[in-house]
Amino acid sequence: MTDTPHPFELLSGDGRSPVILHVPHSAREIPDAVRAGIVLGDEELERELDHITDAHTARIAEAAAELAGVMPWRFVNRLSRLVVDPERFPDEREEMLAAGMGAVYTRTTHGGALRTGDVDAAPLVERYFEPYARAMTRAVADRLEAAGRAVIIDVHSYPSRRLPYELHGEGARPPVCLGTDSFHTPPALLGAAREAFGETELDTPFGGAYVPLEFYGKRPEVSALMVEIRRDTYMTEPGGPAGPGLERLAAALAGLVDAVSR
Repeated sequence: MTDTPHPFELLSGDGRSPVILHVPHSAREIPDAVRAGIVLGDEELERELDHITDAHTARIAEAAAELAGVMPWRFVNRLSRLVVDPERFPDEREEMLAAGMGAVYTRTTHGGALRTGDVDAAPLVERYFEPYARAMTRAVADRLEAAGRAVIIDVHSYPSRRLPYELHGEGARPPVCLGTDSFHTPPALLGAAREAFGETELDTPFGGAYVPLEFYGKRPEVSALMVEIRRDTYMTEPGGPAGPGLERLAAALAGLVDAVSR
């Protein structure tokens, strides 16, 4: 755990690139002040982090950026999603509230208590969620200004076996799940992803794609796709080391970046 002063980082790419690789769930770091509000013991917390963290996805994005012909930008969350989840709605619009996993989680992946039920989420939302959202909004606005468009590619991973918190986990669990949005995921982006990754399914077991609210449903120049990689294809589950699949997936992601950068 840490009191890191940098909760997120925008890593520069080529000025011509419209692409932002967004990596929201790869970190395990939890500031000490936030850790104090989590009711799990240290060993329990480490096990929860094994299950909830999209391990090594920052490495996949970094390797892909280095391989790409036109280097994309990267926006990387440096704190665990157990601090706040920057991709959730911070209010009643969020369906994961039903599982205790809104912007501020109160339940674990297996349904146990993570925080007390009467936790006040507002200070965490103000301290961590809102600055993240503003910074991501600026990053997208900068790509719009520089390139005339922005392409957000969310880099995630998910477990090979369904965890209890999943609301829609009964469907297929392909090597790569592509999460889409009816407004922000154009056919060309989806086609490029299918070609890059090979065996894929759409919106199963997870769906949707992240777009900052300022642009959501308003700016078609902002396109978005969520790439959910099944963890057994590149690492030892639940929280173990990466394997040779990481390089293959990074190359596929670089291929997608190149295809949508043209």
